[in-house]
Amino acid sequence: MARSQEVRQTVQGVDYYELLGVPESASAAEIKSAYRALAKAMHPDAGGTSDSFRQLREAYETLADPERRAEYDFGEPEEVQQPEPVQPARYRRWEFEDDYEPACPHLEADEIPWWPLVDAPGDRLPREGRGHAPWLLVAAGGLAMCLPILLPLDVTAPVVVTWVVLAAMVSAACAWLARGYAADVKAEKELTAEFGDAAVFGRTGTDPDQIGERLTAELLDRYLTKLPGLRVFHSLAWPGSVFADTDHAILSGRRLVLIESKVWPPGHYALDDLGELTRNGNRFRGGGTKLPEAIAAFQDLLPEVEVRGAMVLYPNRPGEITTEDDDWLAPPMTPEQFVWEIGDWLAEKPAALDPVTFRTLRAQVV
Repeated sequence: MARSQEVRQTVQGVDYYELLGVPESASAAEIKSAYRALAKAMHPDAGGTSDSFRQLREAYETLADPERRAEYDFGEPEEVQQPEPVQPARYRRWEFEDDYEPACPHLEADEIPWWPLVDAPGDRLPREGRGHAPWLLVAAGGLAMCLPILLPLDVTAPVVVTWVVLAAMVSAACAWLARGYAADVKAEKELTAEFGDAAVFGRTGTDPDQIGERLTAELLDRYLTKLPGLRVFHSLAWPGSVFADTDHAILSGRRLVLIESKVWPPGHYALDDLGELTRNGNRFRGGGTKLPEAIAAFQDLLPEVEVRGAMVLYPNRPGEITTEDDDWLAPPMTPEQFVWEIGDWLAEKPAALDPVTFRTLRAQVV
């Protein structure tokens, strides 16, 4: 039997069912529907307060998670005896010990395996991919067309015909690459005229509990934006949402990385065989990730784009965070691992910016 409303209010400060306007028997779909309707009215941009909106979101996240909902409904009675109201766990972890505050790491260029691929400042077109050195290839094709003229006079007609056919094929391929390069240049100029020369769009939050997002934004600006043709987006809404559901995203060609920034206790983080987050070998209950859902949502929105994710972890007190080299689509990473691995993945297949993909993502920035 569920605890009484009075007991729940003593523990949580407010009854989550009453806040969402749903009965205790409400289904997950009913809870989600009620949350979406209230969120639009209570969002700070719609005139609500940040505190009330956070409380609404905490209520939804608690009741939408079966385990947290059961704990909320059937928690141990001794939890009622609290000397003072207790903040939800997801905010307590931002309280740093002994004035400790995490920092963005400084990496030397020779520590970054993909750094030699970095182009000169201001160069936004990749050095590889479609149209790499197109004019040189066109020149090679023209030279190939002239080869039959340079052949000895006693060469048989079939040999000459073969050379002409091969030269024509090379020239056609070179012309296609040149057209592709010209299209990339044109698209880049159009986007620059429309959006300026910026490589970063959106901004991170300024609240104390968003320090992880600000650190990752600094990390992206310091290292990843050096890759040619790359664009960074902060605070993205999922398709159909109006809230900043994903902290950051990086777009390079048709490769997209969705990122969450976390400030958690030091320890060893990994994903188990079921994809559940663990810390020091035990299931981690101090926080979670929505990256799998985000990846699915953006993969549906951009079916031609290759999407993956990353959780960038920072310690909330003195100590080291370590992670495993997982094969999951959204593994936990230290900032250093993120720069090395994600940068290497993006640099592996550089390509010019796709205008349609860029505009679609730009529209999701909150």
